[in-house]
Amino acid sequence: MDCDFTAPLWRWHGDGAWFFLTVPEDLSDELEDAHGGHRGFGSIRVEVTVGTTTWRTSVFPSSQQGAFILPVKKQVRQREGLDEGDLVNVHVVAYD
Repeated sequence: MDCDFTAPLWRWHGDGAWFFLTVPEDLSDELEDAHGGHRGFGSIRVEVTVGTTTWRTSVFPSSQQGAFILPVKKQVRQREGLDEGDLVNVHVVAYD
């Protein structure tokens, strides 16, 4: 499954400086139906493209968000000039 979405970059307010994008609910449901339940913590492996940067990571279910969340590492944020609150265009390809 692959999909595109736009979401604001947000900071998790806990230990450390973790930044995430929330996958829209409808796309989260599609990801869960197509790839869910295969890995620990309910994570799904994905390849992500933001701007000119592509990397592999996992999306994780979040009960607080009611959807999957996508971590965005510092290297990507710096390379793409992303700050908290920025709207980010994302292309995601899920794989097993």
